[in-house]
Amino acid sequence: MPRHHIAIFMYSVSGGGVPRRNVTLANGLAAAGRRVDLVVLNAGGEMRDKVDPRVRVIELAGLLTWAPGLRSKRRWQFQTVRRPLARYLANERPDVLLAADNYANLAALAAREIAKATLPVVVSQRNNASASIAKRPELVAAIRRDYPQAEAIVAVSEGVAADLVGLGLPRHKVRTVYNPVIEERFHDAARAPVEHPWFGVPGRPLLLGAGRIGPQKDFETLLAAFAKMREARPEARLVILGEGKTPDARPELKRFAEGLGLGEVVDLPGRVPDAVPYIARADLFVLSSRWEGLPGVLIEALGCGTPIVSTDCPSGPMEILDGGRFGRLVPVGDAEALAAAMTAALAEPADRERLKARAGLFTTEAAVRTYLALFDGLEARGS
Repeated sequence: MPRHHIAIFMYSVSGGGVPRRNVTLANGLAAAGRRVDLVVLNAGGEMRDKVDPRVRVIELAGLLTWAPGLRSKRRWQFQTVRRPLARYLANERPDVLLAADNYANLAALAAREIAKATLPVVVSQRNNASASIAKRPELVAAIRRDYPQAEAIVAVSEGVAADLVGLGLPRHKVRTVYNPVIEERFHDAARAPVEHPWFGVPGRPLLLGAGRIGPQKDFETLLAAFAKMREARPEARLVILGEGKTPDARPELKRFAEGLGLGEVVDLPGRVPDAVPYIARADLFVLSSRWEGLPGVLIEALGCGTPIVSTDCPSGPMEILDGGRFGRLVPVGDAEALAAAMTAALAEPADRERLKARAGLFTTEAAVRTYLALFDGLEARGS
């Protein structure tokens, strides 16, 4: 049966890939004629003005009004938000609830129990669980215990799907749905100006990395590889976009770069509203991650026609780049291999139109079609 009223539950409309992809999905579902609620703990953030006017944004009452000191403790936020979310389910009665990542998934399943609701709940896993939560055994146990209660478990790549099955989740409930990355406004964004003096300088190749500064992205290996690469290409420069979870993350990474003698050829400008115009103007995009789910920045690089070098981390790069046909893949944490791949990529002319065509697998339209087919095919709980 058609699920006309769709609710998407996540932390906020601020931050990185999960909010961005869910706002894009919500907009696409609304454009397809469905009634869409974006249910969040915090309705503020840089993605708020990207939400389609047809999408209703609902900020849940509760934790953020009486315990602002816990704003950074996402685990406790989602534990506390279960009852406000249950009230939303009881009052608004959506036809299906899609939750986005770990604690939001667990909160959504708990809220359905509290509300005594029968609507289908779809949980979604956006990162390789074994890698991203390996040091949190209580979360792994909760996922194994609770995710099977969902009517469907969405994995953003085949690698994430295989990992979830490996954790013991029922294979028949796990569905792979690629994230909506290439949206209607993507190519306009790619043409937007970039206010940075290093982009577009003839004779000075510009390499780009982007993401939250921290262990997952492993920018230290990128910097070490860049230092080695400059032995062959001393004219090259590197920009890394993004901030860390803590205020000292970016300064620490800058000091690491300076310790490698890269202070004058590496810039860390912080977070930017949209990385796409920077990616479009880079000579090479480099992903150095230790783990991912389906890294949107690689898809954005494809959509811009920008050459790519990536680690073959779990999960996503191997699928996105089709085993290396659309970009070079190197082992995780191997600075020597990364340096060699970056040097080779800069020396090889890129077939930009071929890269752009590959990005067609990851459009909003494709994701919306797949999600609607999934939602409309679900049975209510207990039916």
